[in-house]
Amino acid sequence: MAERQVKAKERVANHGEVFTAEREVKAMCDLVKTETERIESRFLEPACGTGNFLAEVLSRKLAVVKNRYGKSPFDYERYSVLAMTSLYGVDILADNAQECRERLYDIWNKEYTANAKEQANEQCREAVLFILRKNVLCGDALTMLQTDGSPIVFAEWSLVTGNQMKRRDFRLDVLLKENADESSYETQMSLFAESGDSEENWMIDPITHNPVPKPIKEYPLTDYRRVQDYE
Repeated sequence: MAERQVKAKERVANHGEVFTAEREVKAMCDLVKTETERIESRFLEPACGTGNFLAEVLSRKLAVVKNRYGKSPFDYERYSVLAMTSLYGVDILADNAQECRERLYDIWNKEYTANAKEQANEQCREAVLFILRKNVLCGDALTMLQTDGSPIVFAEWSLVTGNQMKRRDFRLDVLLKENADESSYETQMSLFAESGDSEENWMIDPITHNPVPKPIKEYPLTDYRRVQDYE
């Protein structure tokens, strides 16, 4: 059965919503094949729809996790969660964002259950659901605002040591400005001030001495199974 590319004609007319076909998704992911197979490599889909690209990338990452850590339920669990934390999506329609979260969770949970078997636990599943709520948002990637008018904020997740995970929250508009201009600190600060940005969003990297985005919030190190303890 062919994959559906259009939900309704009205959605195409109102939002230009046409989902990318599986063949094209795979071909485009093959262009960055090495990155899709790096467990920690981060991907952002700014118009994610129901998650066609993110689902393909997740499946590839989980295949790598299984190949490397499939014999160790503990390691498989850790790195499968890390793979999930690396995927981000934004969609202007709430039902798409929710369907994307559910789709990614189902892919992860099927593989997790098959590999962890009797060692699978609900706390880890709750953590992944929480991560998806933070990583796949309803908003407009053009304005970089959520549906309530607040800035799109994404969490950066990092496995620091053992089972300890670090979470830092960043504004998407600030992250994108970092990549848009690689000029001097003074020039960047001037440009950001002209655009209404604030130096409060930036800090100086102690190694490169370049301005880098400042997290709007940092959370204490915590077990990756308990990241949901900090909303």
